[in-house]
Amino acid sequence: MLKMIAMLSALLCFSATSLAEIAVIVSKDSTITAADVGELERVYLGKSKALSGTEVVPINQNTKSSTSDTFNRAVLNKSSSQVKAYWSKLVFTGKGTPPKEFDNDAAVIAEVSANPNTVGYIDAASVTDAVKVLATF
Repeated sequence: MLKMIAMLSALLCFSATSLAEIAVIVSKDSTITAADVGELERVYLGKSKALSGTEVVPINQNTKSSTSDTFNRAVLNKSSSQVKAYWSKLVFTGKGTPPKEFDNDAAVIAEVSANPNTVGYIDAASVTDAVKVLATF
């Protein structure tokens, strides 16, 4: 019985984290008003430097966060380990540098709100009026 309760608890925790909605954000002063999955994928994989014609600098959440995992799966169609391998290859060959990582939603909001050319992602529940939401996943 105890095993059953533990397993049920684990399943509930997993389903709650997998249902978290991600918000892609920019500074409220940014001229960018929307972004689609394709644009975001190209920016976060270093294949493009612009969203809606405006040059941006992408920033990531810490790779150990569930927010990062959710973003990688929803937007990049990759697991976190696949994203890490992708960037390792580009760094090794001198063809790219991965986006800078921040520890949590608050740090991402602070960076994005202070720099109009950055784009980041956070848990949608953490959105404040200091940023503008481009898309949710």
